[in-house]
Amino acid sequence: MSQKILRIITSTNGDTSFSNQLSNAVIEKLTASDPETQVRTLDLTQTPLPYLTGSHINAVYTPEDVHTPEQTAVLKYSDEAIKTLLESDIIVIGVPLYNFGIPAVLKGWIDQVARAGKTFKYSPEGAKGLVTGKKVYLSIASGAIFSEGPYKSYDFSESYLRTVLGFLGMTDVTTFRVEGTAIPDFAANALPTALSSVEEFAF
Repeated sequence: MSQKILRIITSTNGDTSFSNQLSNAVIEKLTASDPETQVRTLDLTQTPLPYLTGSHINAVYTPEDVHTPEQTAVLKYSDEAIKTLLESDIIVIGVPLYNFGIPAVLKGWIDQVARAGKTFKYSPEGAKGLVTGKKVYLSIASGAIFSEGPYKSYDFSESYLRTVLGFLGMTDVTTFRVEGTAIPDFAANALPTALSSVEEFAF
């Protein structure tokens, strides 16, 4: 049975986006061995999910069997996003580093899919993620170098994503980086170096 890939786009730069180009390379490698692999693209820059509201929170904590039509409607985006996530075998997320963190649209998606009783649950032993058996690839792009050196502690994207995805049960996470795109001495080789790391990786 062919695998299903969910590709999440969060950069507004389209084809020129470094995170998008890196994600493309990841998907090309993943599909090369299985041409029947299905790829579904969720472009959050074109169709961002609504940010959380009081109505949403109230609906989440109201039992489903007594939901009003309004509560059902307000949870539609969350339900659809969770369904798409659960149906996917592999998730490839393009992550441009904005002000040391992830884009707001990606945080909006996370807030819609992180839902008690659906993607995680609490038990006497603590929280348990329900989104298991997935493989996640992060394609992180940044103007500076954050994987090492003086700015390493400034990067809150990878650590946050590994934490929240792991909380939901997605602990198999691999990160690729294209970095130094705004540094003259590194810019020219930033993308080729990142693409080489994907090409050499054993998927």
